[in-house]
Amino acid sequence: MKIDYDIVIIGGSVAGYQAALAATQLQATVALVQPQVNYDLNYQYVLSELSKRVQQSFDLANLGIFDPQVNSPTVGLPAKSPPAMSNFGSFKGVKEAILYARSVAKNLSHINSLANLAAQGVDMIFDSGQFQSSPQLGFAVKDRILRGRTYLLACGSRPAIPEIEGLQATGYLTLANIWQSLDQSNPPKNWVIIGGLPQSIEIAQILARLGSNVILIVKNHHILSDIDPEIAQLLLAQLEVDGIRVITQTIVTQVLRIKDKKWVQAGDKAIETDEILVATRQQPNIESLNLAAAGVKFYPHRLVVNKKLQTTNHRIYACGDVIGGYDIVNIANYEANIALKNALFLPQLAVNYRSIPWGISSQPILTQVGLTEIQAQRQYGKNKVLVFKQYFKTVAAAQIRGEITGICKLIIRENGEIVGCSILGTEAIELINVISLAISQNIQVKHLANLASVYPSFSEIFVEIAKEWDRERLHKNHTLQEFLQSFFHFRRNWNL
Repeated sequence: MKIDYDIVIIGGSVAGYQAALAATQLQATVALVQPQVNYDLNYQYVLSELSKRVQQSFDLANLGIFDPQVNSPTVGLPAKSPPAMSNFGSFKGVKEAILYARSVAKNLSHINSLANLAAQGVDMIFDSGQFQSSPQLGFAVKDRILRGRTYLLACGSRPAIPEIEGLQATGYLTLANIWQSLDQSNPPKNWVIIGGLPQSIEIAQILARLGSNVILIVKNHHILSDIDPEIAQLLLAQLEVDGIRVITQTIVTQVLRIKDKKWVQAGDKAIETDEILVATRQQPNIESLNLAAAGVKFYPHRLVVNKKLQTTNHRIYACGDVIGGYDIVNIANYEANIALKNALFLPQLAVNYRSIPWGISSQPILTQVGLTEIQAQRQYGKNKVLVFKQYFKTVAAAQIRGEITGICKLIIRENGEIVGCSILGTEAIELINVISLAISQNIQVKHLANLASVYPSFSEIFVEIAKEWDRERLHKNHTLQEFLQSFFHFRRNWNL
């Protein structure tokens, strides 16, 4: 059989782009097939940062330090214009924020440009296609049959719409079209968001901080079932501080339109709103791929893969949210790297999420790596796990920046092995990377005490936790306590 490519990548996700670029750097021949470009318009990351800055300007205005109406300082700040990103007063609402986000997204699209892939030798094909198995395995697109030694599915997912009475007739938005729909002269003021995805929380905060009224409805007890319950409770409190009404343990049963308003029946509550965002779950973009002909097994919400990210056809690999889970970019890129190397070389690498962090662009930011407290206690035993907490208000950098809301929880085994960390607070994205590295390299907690962090910095929080670990160990080790007491008693008498 004639082979056209070392690997054929199917899908237009960020992970697909990164896999194609990495494959060319490994001197592989690559084709990237995608029906549309969908990874250069992630507005929520820009808007999340923007809404944070808007909230900061509001807080400063309340303190009499900053006047957003004239966009100039009033008390305590130098008489000069703030930087462009901090130009709070120029953003009067969602529409202006969307325009700003679009300009940033355009800049990012130049960095991740398709022209760059083409220049690197990737064969770019903009169309849909499907697998065929006869006479040999191939991917049919346009009038061509692409023959690859291996294939990588990185086609991402799309919103899965729940069966709610009246939803289709009433109309709704999803994660796929919310930002485009807001780009209008009179965007909706009142919102109901149905679903507990990470993006639900991000969008709820963005809309609330840009002046909208938001109600978030989730069916579970916690807003996110996969995070530490204590962290979830603190994040819930922050959402409520932002003015978001959160309704948990509730299922939406009906939606209808009365005149120009939409009504949502959530449990025993009837809620009037301007617009509805549905963000309950995602489903993989695989319907048109004819996977059954290729012998690839799948379920409605995920592909079946092994730890090497092979599907049930050993020549076809998959990565990202097409195999299930949250749509988290860094996890998808990690999986793409594993799948690509297995596809191009020998399939020896297995995914291990033990040291892979993930986060939510909430305010404050939430990040997590490894096991939560409950997961660690189930795996190792309740008495074999130690949990250390440190609050951001104890960190000098947090006090200086006025961002003291936050907590860091480090999960440690009795031998000092770090098995998990959950952080809610500013700079959490950078902080979690430190613990991710420590877990991946088996660096014990005692070594964190040797960090000579630049002062002031948020990483001091790890030094304080390491010191607490030393104090706890000393408290439990009576022999060591007696030795130290005897040693210093001897030194005092010797000095005399």
